[in-house]
Amino acid sequence: MSVQVRFLGAGDAFNARGQCHACHLVRTPHTTTLLDCGPTSLLALKREGLTANDIDHIFLSHLHGDHFAGIPFLLIANVYDSPRSRPLHVVGPPGTEQRIADLYRAMYRDISQREMPFELKCIETDGGEDIDFGGIAVRGFQVPHQQNEISLGLSVATEGKKILYSGDTGWTEDLVEQSGDADLFICECCFFETRMDFHLDYPRIAENRDRFGCERLILTHIGREVAERIEQVDCEVSSDGMTVDI
Repeated sequence: MSVQVRFLGAGDAFNARGQCHACHLVRTPHTTTLLDCGPTSLLALKREGLTANDIDHIFLSHLHGDHFAGIPFLLIANVYDSPRSRPLHVVGPPGTEQRIADLYRAMYRDISQREMPFELKCIETDGGEDIDFGGIAVRGFQVPHQQNEISLGLSVATEGKKILYSGDTGWTEDLVEQSGDADLFICECCFFETRMDFHLDYPRIAENRDRFGCERLILTHIGREVAERIEQVDCEVSSDGMTVDI
């Protein structure tokens, strides 16, 4: 194994196709990382024989619940179910640390008042800088998804490979630029008939497919419209548990 990507959650916010919420596992011989951590992430990890303690880093694209609300479950699992002592690193857009703290407190008020036996290290970025953990580095770039808060696409470099993750986004030419040297482009695809400024639709992806320079394109965050017309999709589509070696 050099770099392995496992799609733990390929569904949208409404669990289209009965798929789990956004969560993508990146494993190398030296590090294990989640790209987003939706509410069903711990369930998905356990289905693959993994625990919360296996995770070294979590990179968040944005702070919508279907992309980050699984973190409190990982925190309590790291306290009680798979005890942790080393730090857990979370990288996300501005506001990440406070939003995680607020959510953890709302979900587990009594437990959240106790000191955790490990350090939760939150690193916030608005994009444009490399955040390097030695075995893996991430650079965010802003994408059009939310009006009042920052959403990020994520460019991840590890073991000489590049993984591009769109997060949730409307169309932006940055996707073409960022995909140029990517070994794998994980791209959201919420809609088919509907065209929005804050999510991608399959026809728009198909129109620009030849412009992406990535070695491999895989669609994720599959919405109901796409699921209902999946036979018309001429791109690789992810499903829960799908594994890719790059």
